[in-house]
Amino acid sequence: MNLNNLTPAEGSHKKQRRIGRGQGSGYGGTSTRGHKGAKSRSGYSKKIGFEGGQMPLQRRVPKFGFKSLNRTEYKAVNLDNIQYLVEKKNITEITPDVLRENGLLGNSELVKILGRGELSAKVNVSAHKFSSSAKAGIEAQGGVCSEI
Repeated sequence: MNLNNLTPAEGSHKKQRRIGRGQGSGYGGTSTRGHKGAKSRSGYSKKIGFEGGQMPLQRRVPKFGFKSLNRTEYKAVNLDNIQYLVEKKNITEITPDVLRENGLLGNSELVKILGRGELSAKVNVSAHKFSSSAKAGIEAQGGVCSEI
């Protein structure tokens, strides 16, 4: 092997198209952009969602519904989640901080206790809201519900 007979590996180099270098190159004239139209112009960039002048999907689909800007959203925690904490972690005082520590609640989320499942232990729960079935389930076991 000598320096004069070195060649690149098979398939490692594609033949580069030299665009806009005259008619003889085969890529002169319009430089592979075609004739006229927005895509042939310099500086063209297609907007997101552009469908060639056709009415875009996000404008064709009907809009519906309403969300008040002043709404309060609560993270739902059910009685069966509380029962799980009582059994596995031996917790008898449930607060939003306890729920955050156990991954049931985000940092700035408000919590509402819902009534799915059953409690079999006395638990004192403090939360931002309670459903009527959850309140009945907690108080049936001798626990206390206190709203924050």
